[in-house]
Amino acid sequence: MMNIKAFTLVSAVERELLMGDKERINIECVECCGRDLYVGTNDCFVYHFLLEERPVPAGPATFTATKQLHRHLGFKKPVNELRAASALNRLLVLCDNSISLVNMLNLEPVPSGARIKGAATFALNENPVSGDPFCVEVCIISVKRRTIQMFLVYEDRVQIVKEVSTSEQPLAVAVDGHFLCLALTTQYIIHNYSTGVSQDLFPYCSEERPPIVKRIGRQEFLLAGPGGLGMFATVAGISQRAPVHWSENVIGAAVSFPYVIALDDEFITVHSMLDQQQKQTLPFKEGHILQDFEGRVIVATSKGVYILVPLPLEKQIQDLLASHRVEEALVLAKGARRNIPKDKFQVMYRRILQQAGFIQFAQLHFLEAKELFRSGQLDVRELISLYPFLLPTSSSFTRSHPPLHEYADLNQLTQGDQEKMAKCKRFLMSYLNEVRSTEVANGYKEDIDTALLKLYAEADHDSLLDLLVTENFCLLTDSAAWLEKHKKYFALGLLYHYNNQDAAAVQLWVNIVNGDVQDSTRSDLYEYIVDFLTYCLDEELVWAYADWVLQKSEEVGVQVFTKRPLDEQQKNSFNPDDIINCLKKYPKALVKYLEHLVIDKRLQKEEYHTRLAVLYLEEVLQQRASTSGKGAEASETQAKLRRLLQKSDLYRVHFLLERLRGAGLPMESAILHGKLGEHEKALHILVHELRDFAAAEDYCLWCSEGRDPPHRQHLFHTLLAIYLRAGPAAHELAVAAVDLLNHHATEFDAAQVLQMLPDTWSVQLLCPFLMGAMRDSVHARRTMQVALGLARSENLIYTYDKMKLKGSSIRLSDKKLCQICQNPFCEPVFVRYPNGGLVHTHCAASRHPNPSSSSPGTRT
Repeated sequence: MMNIKAFTLVSAVERELLMGDKERINIECVECCGRDLYVGTNDCFVYHFLLEERPVPAGPATFTATKQLHRHLGFKKPVNELRAASALNRLLVLCDNSISLVNMLNLEPVPSGARIKGAATFALNENPVSGDPFCVEVCIISVKRRTIQMFLVYEDRVQIVKEVSTSEQPLAVAVDGHFLCLALTTQYIIHNYSTGVSQDLFPYCSEERPPIVKRIGRQEFLLAGPGGLGMFATVAGISQRAPVHWSENVIGAAVSFPYVIALDDEFITVHSMLDQQQKQTLPFKEGHILQDFEGRVIVATSKGVYILVPLPLEKQIQDLLASHRVEEALVLAKGARRNIPKDKFQVMYRRILQQAGFIQFAQLHFLEAKELFRSGQLDVRELISLYPFLLPTSSSFTRSHPPLHEYADLNQLTQGDQEKMAKCKRFLMSYLNEVRSTEVANGYKEDIDTALLKLYAEADHDSLLDLLVTENFCLLTDSAAWLEKHKKYFALGLLYHYNNQDAAAVQLWVNIVNGDVQDSTRSDLYEYIVDFLTYCLDEELVWAYADWVLQKSEEVGVQVFTKRPLDEQQKNSFNPDDIINCLKKYPKALVKYLEHLVIDKRLQKEEYHTRLAVLYLEEVLQQRASTSGKGAEASETQAKLRRLLQKSDLYRVHFLLERLRGAGLPMESAILHGKLGEHEKALHILVHELRDFAAAEDYCLWCSEGRDPPHRQHLFHTLLAIYLRAGPAAHELAVAAVDLLNHHATEFDAAQVLQMLPDTWSVQLLCPFLMGAMRDSVHARRTMQVALGLARSENLIYTYDKMKLKGSSIRLSDKKLCQICQNPFCEPVFVRYPNGGLVHTHCAASRHPNPSSSSPGTRT
């Protein structure tokens, strides 16, 4: 793992300031409380220094220690430990197994002489349970074997609270609330002195090396574990962090979040609590004290005191980012959350995420970069600005200062590698497409969409058209110039259309179709223009290009009018008469439009029906007169003409008959005679001129559609009479007559037909007809019998109901009251309602409602 510079070692108390020329004086312990630094020595002196911190702009802070005073404690033993209780203005001094209370300012013992005797070592409870702000909770390891004692220390007195026995001799202790973390001879334990419950943590051999027990936070401790591990443990006996690997010769440990600092014989090592990796190593020989005091870390040799000055976390993070160590930087930034005000942290962390995103981007790690950009709420213009000419010329964007990256543009980042540049452009396309509809785009939608359009156009990407046909914020001036540069004329037309410049759009598309400009985006551009004009609301624009689309193709161009929504035609913006007048020069288009009006829209206007029929007729005549062999087309048009003549009742029949005279179109003439009710004449044409017997049968069927059965019967009888009128010698007509009778037996009056038939026809010849006629007659008779039976049954039911009503007796007396007027009956004349109510005849005549019903009763 590469080192980072997290701390700088700065001298605080020089050797000469502390001991002068006395070589035998050694530092035994230190304590720091704010600006006050206390040093205990082996000759029983306590020194008080005042620390002054001097920040240096280009480097770590420096410290100057000013000696205030020193005092001898009156013993011949070294000062083992010092602890400051600033709330009491007291310094707790352990010397010769006795804890004394001295004044923090003048180092004078308290007048009461209060002290705690028999203490091997002690620790302050930094999470006190007493609730008294004017006392300090102290836990000592007693010189009595296997004993822990809890004291309350006041300004001038001490009070024992609890004494706890342990299974082994305790060697080190740390306190948090009611919980004691103890290093015994062979193991670490957690003990709740309030409940007396103990929990084993893990074994440890104190004979090999001294234990370390350090409270590092609320209900959490740091312990020197076996195998050179720094172990974390909570009061619940579990570890919420992975251990750190430090030297097996560690003699002291401290915490300066997010780092664990360890001291051994030769080095100070710095480990991250976030990823457990060693981050820094500082050579430091002869060190024997390492402690942290309210975030300040102090180390000491026997001759001097030093401070580990942390570099600002932001500086550390920036150093990591500069080394492209993104993961470490992010882990460190997340860990800094607890030490930085929320607002400041959010600003800092967002910037770090953005910087990390650009580092990943430069390494072409696009997925990671995208996630970092989104999490860091990157102003997307920072990314767009790397790509030359993508930001609109009107954009007022300037890059962040200090910059988020070191690159001038994409060319510098990729060093001209075209493949890398293409990958970066594909990434930006994907990223912009994702963020354009999110909050990230708020305020920058024009810049984003314009950049996206330019990327799509340059890459000939299919999504260019999708962008332009949906809601977008592409700036017209920049985008139009770019599309024209890359010859995306169809897309440019879409851009004009989106910006309500339909005339410019259509003209551009027309130029493409005419070959004035080259753009192969759409092979069906002509059809697209027709479709566009069909739904265009600009009436003048449609009329302006109507001739152009019709000249290109009459059949397709006429769709501008035929596919137009009907509501526009109803508003007279596109009146059918105006359109027909326009289409006079285009006969095919005119036919298509009239078919649209007559067949599709079913407009009931004689002029349109007659005109369409005349156009069909003219085309049929033209095709018949032509020798070019277009028989199939003539047949199709003729079929259309016949369908129109049969289905429509609006055209001018006499006018068309006049046009048909001498044209050699007997079928059409027959249909027209049928429209005039001249059925015998029509059938005569079909039978004798065309010899088309099937057509004659069809004629009877379509002429009788929607009419009563007698009318259809009359038509079939007429046709049969024509067949029979030729006499028995006309064999072909006789066969047709037999087929007509056998196939349509139900359409004839059998009795009348039998009188018409020649005597020479056999029964076997007419067997199908006779069977059908008989079956139809029997069916009709039985149907009538069923209907008669049902009617008689219904009548019987009604008769029974009436007799049942008349058969019931009604008792009337002078005590009965009319249910309307509530007066008695004076004579045996009354009206009875179906519900049994009796009323006077005159009351019933007044049409009052049934007294017991919501609707009038029926008199019986």
